[in-house]
Amino acid sequence: MNIDMRVYADNAATTQMTDRSIEAVLKSMKEDYGNPSSLHTTGQLAAEKLYDARVRLANIIGAKPEEIYFTSGGSEADNQAIRSAALLGAKKDKKHIISTKIEHHAVLHTLQRLEKEGFEVTYLDVGERGIVDVKDVEDAIREDTALVTIMYANNEIGTIQPIKEIGAVCREKKVLFHTDAVQAIGHLHVNVVKENIDLLSLSAHKFHGPKGVGALYARKGVRILPLIDGGAQEKGKRAGTENLPGIIGMVAALEEAMETLDEDNKKVAALRDKLIEGLSQIPYSKLNGDREQRLPGTVNFIFEGIEGESLLLLLDQRGIEGSSGSACTSGSLDPSHVLMSLGLPHEVAHGSLRLSLSPFNTEEEVDYIVEQIPEVVNYLRDISPVWEENTKNNHFFLDERSK
Repeated sequence: MNIDMRVYADNAATTQMTDRSIEAVLKSMKEDYGNPSSLHTTGQLAAEKLYDARVRLANIIGAKPEEIYFTSGGSEADNQAIRSAALLGAKKDKKHIISTKIEHHAVLHTLQRLEKEGFEVTYLDVGERGIVDVKDVEDAIREDTALVTIMYANNEIGTIQPIKEIGAVCREKKVLFHTDAVQAIGHLHVNVVKENIDLLSLSAHKFHGPKGVGALYARKGVRILPLIDGGAQEKGKRAGTENLPGIIGMVAALEEAMETLDEDNKKVAALRDKLIEGLSQIPYSKLNGDREQRLPGTVNFIFEGIEGESLLLLLDQRGIEGSSGSACTSGSLDPSHVLMSLGLPHEVAHGSLRLSLSPFNTEEEVDYIVEQIPEVVNYLRDISPVWEENTKNNHFFLDERSK
């Protein structure tokens, strides 16, 4: 098959680095080779660059430099934030945590480990829209609640949670509030002070920065515990020589993203809406999550009667690169826990497709996607015994839901 073009539409998994970020990394690798912990001149010059990056990152999210801790990415930051809050809460006989059923596995697996250690976790429903109710959060808070951890924006369906309102409730109830903002930072305006956030995780490769670097914000007065023991880096909270080139590349990418955020979001949202409109024309298809309260570039659809992995492989043959959910669980045969939480049955949830756009995408590429996907969906349905059975009995889940 002759591929007309290759379209990268998996930006929720990872993004293409910008030229500015690449240049910043390369420059730092060449010039800032000293260890920031060393006392000699070369080391102290590196330390100055590290502090400068900390200040610049803090300014973007409304934090103070001393509240920023550099990590290897979002997963590490999630783990450190949640475990710190939980273990500190346990010292005050507070062993209850509140979260949602649609969190990233970096959060869910950390919570599951804590449950084995004697903590109790309340997992809130999000409904068909994929958005948690603030009242449900408030009602779930107890005297022994140590932490509320709710993601800023979902990595699979793109829905944005009412973070400011949740943070206000937690602040009033004197409960720590952590948000996994990996999908939000660099794509939305985030201010930790205005949104009452105590702990926040972010990752560079989600906003066109390098892989393997991220950060944890911890509000002054909120004590965090180290996951990695060793040296005294990051004020003793994260041992290991800092990845200075990666950190500088991350900050360069984030500053660039924020400079053009509103303009880029307008462009990307227009492409997203065109994609949603086009895919909605396919019979027995459905957009997952709220139509309006979502990230500018994330689209997640269900196509009944097909299997998502087959759809991905055939689309890749046509040059379209997407995913069926989180890239972190792409090897799993189980349907997405996020889609199941929206009320989709097991067999229907398997037929999902996530397409996530960035400012690098074009209208021509979206037109190509909209042209190719119906052909692939129709082909898969023609060879699907499930689709044949549904057609024979005139029994379709999505049709029932729309009545």
